[in-house]
Amino acid sequence: MYTNIQPNAPHGVEYDGDRFFLADVAPTGARRLIVRGRRAGFSGESHGDDLICTLTPENARALQARLPWLTPQPLGAHLSFGFGDRIGLATPGHVGALRSADPAGKFAPIFAQQSVRENDRLHRNPDTVMVAAIWSVFAEDWRQPWGADADHVKEPAHVASFVASGYTFFTVDPSDHVDNAAQSDDLATLRAKCDALPWEILATDYTALRAEYCDHAIDLGETTLHFDEATLLRALAKYGRAVIHTLAITATLRAAFGDKPFDLEMSVDETDTPTSVHEHYFIANELLRRGVPVVSLAPRFVGKFQKGVDYMGDLALFEAELAQHVAVMRAFDRYKLSIHTGSDKFTIYPIIARHAGASVHVKTAGTSYLEALRIAALRNPAFFRCVLETGRAHYEHDKKSYYLDCRPENVPPGDALPDADLPALIDQFDTRQLLHVTFGSILNEHGAALRELLAAHPDDYRAALQRHFTRHITPFVVE
Repeated sequence: MYTNIQPNAPHGVEYDGDRFFLADVAPTGARRLIVRGRRAGFSGESHGDDLICTLTPENARALQARLPWLTPQPLGAHLSFGFGDRIGLATPGHVGALRSADPAGKFAPIFAQQSVRENDRLHRNPDTVMVAAIWSVFAEDWRQPWGADADHVKEPAHVASFVASGYTFFTVDPSDHVDNAAQSDDLATLRAKCDALPWEILATDYTALRAEYCDHAIDLGETTLHFDEATLLRALAKYGRAVIHTLAITATLRAAFGDKPFDLEMSVDETDTPTSVHEHYFIANELLRRGVPVVSLAPRFVGKFQKGVDYMGDLALFEAELAQHVAVMRAFDRYKLSIHTGSDKFTIYPIIARHAGASVHVKTAGTSYLEALRIAALRNPAFFRCVLETGRAHYEHDKKSYYLDCRPENVPPGDALPDADLPALIDQFDTRQLLHVTFGSILNEHGAALRELLAAHPDDYRAALQRHFTRHITPFVVE
């Protein structure tokens, strides 16, 4: 009756007297969960000693309640990697990459990760993302700790649905409250902006802050920071309201979690101007002194961190700046540095690993989706041509919330190339960026067909992801 048994079968996963496994069930060959033991909480059809269950969200949650390793948990300041999965089929490849490139288990993975923006564009929700991860973690028999990231939370109202779905890591994105103009404002303007801050929320005043930051040098061990008044005013005007907004979201999280722990990241990477080392110190100090449980902080680094492509900028300058950011991080010894838009930044991974060591979180999002499009180009060129044309048609609209150097005129029409040349388009700079940022339009129009194609070629997709993420992981785990 059962064919194509999954890795945790035929004996299945046995835990607390119950046995569970996945199998393709005759006559349709549909994938099902087989429950052998206590059936409470599961819905399905009885077949002798077995309950045959469809892979519903309710059955995923019932399975999660029985097997403790299917529940994500806070990861703290441990070396970690965020695997975004916009399609819901990528986790097996992510697991394969970890087992291949990181057999010692140095990285703690985040398998369920989706931003509010991604969910909105894809018409998904936090529970959909979580359930897909649960089924894959079970199928791959992954029993090490893993996390779930509510990415780019911008408002307190965004929190509830992620908490209800069991997320453990919350990336607070207060970038709408960062004053980029403060980077070049004169002193009079900076003073006026600082005077207008809601000081009652900060529970301090400017005189106290000036005494703390400007009256003495700040010893970071490896370097020393000197704040003059202009530096403090600029940091306060630029990031003061972002700190306040982070406090508001943190209060919402604390009310939701009660005594339970959670991870919090504060991210200011999606802003116009780099975060100086003084501003990094200011942000971290103001959050930590107020008890915000920051385990990860994502500054806006120098250079360009654009979607789906390698780092663009002066590597020597990046390394010099990174070394100072690492010095700030190590002085506090409470959190790790987060590398946002972290996919495909192959030239700087060794630099980051050399300076920050294991105090890093690497966050990727759309690169797994691009590898899915590579499989489409290989296996169904006609379908990939349709995908490409959808991206070309929607690029001008979809690019609006991204910083890109893409020149869409350099993206060839699908019918301009022979089938054999289509997979290479995934690596071409302009095409890669165009396809990356039009993911919402592409998956809303072609998502069902793409999932069907990937389901028909799971080994191809897994192998592509394993190759791709091995390049991401290896620089951080080599001795």
